[in-house]
Amino acid sequence: MTSVEEVAQWWGTSVSRMEPGVVELRGRPVQELIGSASLPAVIWLLIRGSLPAPAEAALLEAALVASVDHGPQAPSIAAARMAATCGVGLNTAIATGAGMLGDSHGGAGEQAALLFGEIRDAELAGEGLDAATARLLAEWRSKSRYIPGFGHRFHPVDPRRAPLLSLVEDAVRDGVVRGEYLRAALAVESALNRGRGRPVPMNIDGATAVIYAELGFAPPLARGLFVLSRSVGILAHAWEETQQGRRNKGPMPPSILPAYLGQPGDAAAPES
Repeated sequence: MTSVEEVAQWWGTSVSRMEPGVVELRGRPVQELIGSASLPAVIWLLIRGSLPAPAEAALLEAALVASVDHGPQAPSIAAARMAATCGVGLNTAIATGAGMLGDSHGGAGEQAALLFGEIRDAELAGEGLDAATARLLAEWRSKSRYIPGFGHRFHPVDPRRAPLLSLVEDAVRDGVVRGEYLRAALAVESALNRGRGRPVPMNIDGATAVIYAELGFAPPLARGLFVLSRSVGILAHAWEETQQGRRNKGPMPPSILPAYLGQPGDAAAPES
């Protein structure tokens, strides 16, 4: 028979300790964190195991704030709004939206962090920044025509780029971060725009990837942190939708029907 100790080890964790009358997060009593630590600081604590410096928490918070919402045209928001009209409750509506944040919608930050990291590592190994950028961009283009973190289907210039990168530049100046990933990201942006009439500026995924990487978060956490951030907008939209009284909302108003792309008589005639 399995021993109590074996079961306890099976679910062993260093993230939190829960006992009757005790709630500790990474060894810190939650009552000491309540009212003294911000939510971004506690997110950092749970993921990293220690509290961030105030300047680090502020930079993380800026990235989280920037990604909270992008309107109902975003698939994750639209799906959550539709789910909210189906009687599933807010928890399932949020899960529906968050579950759509995959490689194409929500994963570009992780991919950009990987790209910037590869360029940064190559530069630290002695390869010139421009040469490393050109080589790695060619490798990425051999797998996809999209370079993660650049360009936007709605914004000629993403309005979130400049304030985020300005905060990173301030953090570099103040010694909060080193700026190596920022250098890599700007090198990619410069390479992509060289000789182009229409610019391809960095977008929210690229800018937040710079912040997460500069703060020491592994690339997969760039996606995880984006999911946390976007879940705020998903909740707001799902809640708004529940207040509007619709039931079983579909992707289009009932007056608009999807085009039928088949030919008349495509369906086989019933057997006699």
